[in-house]
Formats: sequence, structure tokens, C-alpha cells
Amino acid sequence: MAQIKALGFSTQDAKKVDGGYVVEGDMLLTDELLASAPGYATLRIGQDEQYRTTNLVGYLPRTLTVSISSSFNSYYVSAIDEAIRRYNAEGLRLNFRRVSSGAQMPVKYSSDLGPGVLGQSGGFPSGGNPAPGFTLVPNVINSTNVNYIATIMAHEMGHCIGMRHTDYYNRAYSCGGSYSNEGASSVGAILIPGTPSSAEPSSWMLACVGNGVNRPFTTNDRTALNYIY
Repeated sequence: MAQIKALGFSTQDAKKVDGGYVVEGDMLLTDELLASAPGYATLRIGQDEQYRTTNLVGYLPRTLTVSISSSFNSYYVSAIDEAIRRYNAEGLRLNFRRVSSGAQMPVKYSSDLGPGVLGQSGGFPSGGNPAPGFTLVPNVINSTNVNYIATIMAHEMGHCIGMRHTDYYNRAYSCGGSYSNEGASSVGAILIPGTPSSAEPSSWMLACVGNGVNRPFTTNDRTALNYIY
């Protein structure tokens, strides 16, 4: 718990899983990351903005490969193509391409990650490379709405390339309930210049998403992505 807190994440509802701990609902902190000691300060203005970690994908420009487990139905195949399209349409120095196997970012299938959990990232970038994909739970997502599923996928891809929740300083903004601060410290919740100091109601990186909601990139999301990549 001390290591999680020292890295700048909330210990509330932290859950031990294979390879590390899941924090803040859908982010995996690997054993490697927990053992690290990055020496970065937190930069923050306002309450609800686009934030990134200090860990980003390097060696740009580059193309990252993505695959999807054959356990998923055709709606999920269409959704990962849509999520990839959303990123590639931004003209970033980071592109994505779907492959059948051997991907850097595989999309894995699970029947259960815990009550109400739609998906879980594989962590954050390490050594200039993205986190190794993410896991989704179709039983919980329970939808054939391709844009909704693509929104969830794009969100988890965001974690894999270094994005934190837009409302990390108050998860209640998108999740409801009482005020909940995810925390920020050495791993960073670094404000991305040009993003607003007011709330961003439709950001793809809000901590929670309503059933069936489609969140394509907002203007501020695009500012954030273009600033980093």
C-alpha cells in the first residue's frame, strides 16, 4: 500500500491480481512499476483536466500493433477497429494497426474482473513501450453497441499509452457517490498544457462511463493527444 501511495495512486479498493495491483478501478500497477522510484514532481492546475503519467511511449514516430482475442464476437472486432480509427484519425506520431497475433497491445477476454468492472488496462508504458494491452469483460459490458464498446477500448488504450483519468482528482465527477481523490505523486498526474481548468464532461478518459454512452475525442482530448504524441 505504501508503494502504491508513493507512486501517486489511491490505495482505496486496491486489488491484488496476477502481476501486480489494480487501482482506481481499471489500472494495473505491475510489480516492476511498484518497485520503481521515478523522481518527478506533480504539476497540477484546477480540478478536472486532461492528465498523463510520467511514463509515455517513446521512439516516435512509430506504429503499435493491436490484436483481439478470438473469444470476442464480431461487435468487439468492429469496435477495436473503430477505436484504432479514432486514434489514427488524429494524425499523431503514434499510430495503431490491428494484427492477428503477436501484438504489442493484445485485447484479452475475461469472464470476471470484479463487480461492475468493464475492463482493465495492462498498466502504463515502461521503457518507452506501451503497456501490454488490456482486458475486457463482455458479460459486464453487455452490449452490442459498437461505439460504446469502442469508447471503452479507446479509454483502456489511453492508459496503455500513459493517460490518467481526466477526473482523477474527483472520481465522483463521472462515477457518482462521494468525493474521491485518486491521488498524485511521483508517477505523475501531469497537467497537459492547453486543456481546461474546468470540468470536461465528455472526455474519453473520465473514470466511469454510462451504459451505451459514446465518447469520441473532444476538442480538449485532441489537444491532449496532440501535445503528447
